[in-house]
Amino acid sequence: MKKNKTRENINYNKIILRSILLSVFILLVSFASLTVCRWIGFKKLSEASKLSIVNKNNLDLLLKNKYSERYQLLQPLPYNVANQKLSVGAEAAILVDVSNGNIIYQKNADLVIPPASMTKLFAMYVVEEEIAKGRFSYDDVIPLPPESWACNMPPHSSLMFLGEGQVVTLEDLLLGLSICSGNDAAYALAYTVCGSMEEFVSRMNQVATSLGLSHTHFVESSGYSELNTTTAREMAAFARVYIEKHPQSLQKFHAVQSFTYPKERNLAPGDSLQAQDFSQGLPSHITMSITQKNTNPLLGKLQGCDGLKTGYIEESGYNLALTAKRNGVRFLSVTMRGQGANTQEGQAGRVKDGTELMEYAFRTFCDADISDFVTSSFVKVYGAKEKAVNLLPAFDVKTFSVPFITGNSLQDNLDNLKIEVSKPDFLFGDVVCGYEYGSIKIKLCDGENTFLLDTIPLVADRDVKRASFIIRLADSICCK
Repeated sequence: MKKNKTRENINYNKIILRSILLSVFILLVSFASLTVCRWIGFKKLSEASKLSIVNKNNLDLLLKNKYSERYQLLQPLPYNVANQKLSVGAEAAILVDVSNGNIIYQKNADLVIPPASMTKLFAMYVVEEEIAKGRFSYDDVIPLPPESWACNMPPHSSLMFLGEGQVVTLEDLLLGLSICSGNDAAYALAYTVCGSMEEFVSRMNQVATSLGLSHTHFVESSGYSELNTTTAREMAAFARVYIEKHPQSLQKFHAVQSFTYPKERNLAPGDSLQAQDFSQGLPSHITMSITQKNTNPLLGKLQGCDGLKTGYIEESGYNLALTAKRNGVRFLSVTMRGQGANTQEGQAGRVKDGTELMEYAFRTFCDADISDFVTSSFVKVYGAKEKAVNLLPAFDVKTFSVPFITGNSLQDNLDNLKIEVSKPDFLFGDVVCGYEYGSIKIKLCDGENTFLLDTIPLVADRDVKRASFIIRLADSICCK
């Protein structure tokens, strides 16, 4: 009996052992199959899954909060520059690289000052937006309400000399606004687009609000009122948007050096045309043709200058929003409360300050296209519930303002620019959306000297949770 029981126990143990071995074998085969399948899946992987619209919006909001300074329309240079010894007579000034919004120089840039006729840039922007939406065209003939006639304008207004019954196109009005700084043109455009000055000004203020310009506010569209307000910084931020959204306006309107009005086609029925040079005094009859030069004194004098707009009332002093482009690089400056006892002195101050700022910018900085380096790329994620994420730049940088600190020329300096992209071969386990997992370093390398100009974090575009222990174990083999 004992021998039989012993044999039964031995057989039972053998069965258990075989079951255990079989179970282990099955587990090993299953694990091996899982590992192979995971490995094959990773080998075939070429991109991360697309983010949902909700997740993309959440990512954008996270980055804008975390790197808020780099998402502003205007932002400081990412590196320190030597003490800028510029002689700028205007009380407030700012100088900006248009391609990226970097502030090259500033002086009292947040001082609140009436923009005067720089206000008309906002009026032109509103009109250009309407044209872009197809609601108006440059060739549209515009009826002139009495509020827009030159004879009804406030005293000492700048005018293009609109009159009753004249035939004028939208393009004529925009030229009269940009070149002659015509207050009558400003009123005509306001009534054309919105039916009243109040509604048009509301549109202008909506533009300022949408751009976050908290100190910019208008009560009328010509700039005649001292109650219109802005700062050099906010006017430059707006002008950057204007240039980028409606670049055709520069050559079509702001770079035009003179304007003659009325022409034969503009005359009211029954009128005849007489020519008169504006320098001989104001015309005594609306049918006299008047040629006015662009109020921007740097057109034709400063290399590359193609805009934008002057402004003057007693409360503002001599203002100027100025832009110039050379070799594909565009800078923008705004000077406000420029000094001068008369127009001649005020214009001389504009020329001096504008030239000082622009020549400094063009001899000290150049732009580098770094868009090929500042891109997103997918990275595999092992041991997680998703197999890949995208690492993307924390903020958008397509062009970089390179300071002239190496070499013998701007081109030598540019040739010394180095871009280093550092990112992991893979990630493992948990991934946190917006967390930095790599970087792009922008350097100037001149022999043994290396100057780090900027570091752009590469951040994960999503949250990924770690996988189960078995998946993590299998993936730990795959990634090795």
